[in-house]
Amino acid sequence: MYTILLVIHTILVVFLILMVLIQRTDSDGLSGLGGGGGNQFMTGRGAANFMTRTTAILAAAFMVTSLSLAVMASHMTRTSIIDTAVPLETAPVPVEAPKAKAVEENKAKPEQKTPAVPKPE
Repeated sequence: MYTILLVIHTILVVFLILMVLIQRTDSDGLSGLGGGGGNQFMTGRGAANFMTRTTAILAAAFMVTSLSLAVMASHMTRTSIIDTAVPLETAPVPVEAPKAKAVEENKAKPEQKTPAVPKPE
């Protein structure tokens, strides 16, 4: 069922893209790039209403199939990413860093006092 719905969804996407690209724009912004006769295709009020309705129907069908595919995909796997996370009790304990040992060794050595520097006047 999922595969059939995915194929229908793909076909809807292709037709929706084609319908949007075929429609004539109101401002004629990019429609002039195809040459002078590009705007003559399917002109008239009846064709525009047909194309607008078809685009709306395809868009609604696209939304329905998208939601259906999302619901079906969520029911395919019952586990969550949070379920697969490692609990804190079983998390690995970090190993002591070598810098901490070096600091402890320096504390064991007697401190050497540096001579005081006189303040300039």
